[in-house]
Amino acid sequence: MNRKKLLATLLKALLSILTVLFFVWSYRSGYYQLIFDDPEGFWFLFQQHLKMVLLSSSLAIALSVPLGILVTRPKFKKVQWLIMNTANLGQTIPSLAILALAMTWMGIGFKPAVFALFLYSLLPILRNTVAGIDSIKPELLDAARGMGYKPYQILFKIELPNAAFSIFAGIRTAVVLNIGTAALAYLVGGGGLGDWIFTGIMMRDNIYLLSGAVPVTLLALFADLTLRIIEGFVISKGVRQSVEAD
Repeated sequence: MNRKKLLATLLKALLSILTVLFFVWSYRSGYYQLIFDDPEGFWFLFQQHLKMVLLSSSLAIALSVPLGILVTRPKFKKVQWLIMNTANLGQTIPSLAILALAMTWMGIGFKPAVFALFLYSLLPILRNTVAGIDSIKPELLDAARGMGYKPYQILFKIELPNAAFSIFAGIRTAVVLNIGTAALAYLVGGGGLGDWIFTGIMMRDNIYLLSGAVPVTLLALFADLTLRIIEGFVISKGVRQSVEAD
């Protein structure tokens, strides 16, 4: 293990220890009492939060991955810069502004919150899909053509398997960002755990604040871990080792 990896491992261990200590301290201080006092309310808000994240992330994946594949095809390479710059421009708009625009067009409630989260998740997935496919060595593609592979065979047997690591990284980033950003849905009446977070902020009540914020954090960690496990099954060991070596 080289020095950088050792330092990274020690830093992760330290952060893990500090996180556990924080949870123990906050639990003993009674900051999660609201969850136990109002389990039905917590479960209702948690379900709202989860539905927003799942729906917006699924829509973003369903659009971004095919679009990323499309703009890497030779016929559409010329418009790749336009699509990517448009997505980049959308990402520069603050999440609060996107929520405000969505509320203006769609009113208040669940729909504008999902729409805003969907827009905010497009770029990470799209960018990583394009980057993953474009990073494949031309020699590998030439070899596939030499073996008589058709374009669709090259896509599904060469390009997507080799770009899968990058695509999954984009999906993980988008989902984790979505979980945190979904707390802002409270501002447009979208519900979710942001209700307790903002109530705690306005009332200066740490019980409300942490009863909403900590589950959001744990949900983000759980989502990241789950996607990493799925990634381990989907992506071949050879591809992972090749990416890590680079």
